[in-house]
Amino acid sequence: MSSPAVEVSNFVASRLYSLASSNNEAAVRATLARMRRGVGRAPGEMPELWEVLFAGAPEKLAGKEDYPSRGEWAAYTALTLFGLHQQGKDIKQKSMHKTGEGLGLAVRKLIKNLEDEQRIKRRFDIAATSDTPDEFAHHVRGLIQLLRAADIPLDYAQLAQDLYRFQFSDGRDRVRLTWGRDFYRSQQPSKTQEA
Repeated sequence: MSSPAVEVSNFVASRLYSLASSNNEAAVRATLARMRRGVGRAPGEMPELWEVLFAGAPEKLAGKEDYPSRGEWAAYTALTLFGLHQQGKDIKQKSMHKTGEGLGLAVRKLIKNLEDEQRIKRRFDIAATSDTPDEFAHHVRGLIQLLRAADIPLDYAQLAQDLYRFQFSDGRDRVRLTWGRDFYRSQQPSKTQEA
């Protein structure tokens, strides 16, 4: 039996695969537009996103209270951010979901010089030190817009899994550790460092 974090990751991956493999381009564009409009809102707040979030979702991710479950928050945040990231791009030609491109690695690819590093790292730190899912979504939105402009993809299934774990105090630091490692591990040595 898989963990809820893995189930949320698999659910998001299946949603993205369904969008990418659909032959109904108009429906895909409409769904992506609805997903974009959901950024910064709570799961369940927008009826036009209920199908995207709830249809076919694993039972263990479903909330039982009057507020969204951790799984619902993680899936919703990842899917709506994907909608923002995919804006203006043909999902079949250039999907902004790419397996293995974790958040730290993707953000690192935005950096071209020292000025970029200071600016991007500051934004990344603010997002990573968020305490709530909605605070994280608010702060990471700007990074996603930068990734979109630079055509840098992100693993949204992994992001969903990270966001699920991020909601637990002991998981939050583990996720931050992974993001930090990926951010610095992907750093290319400069010419002066090689000499």
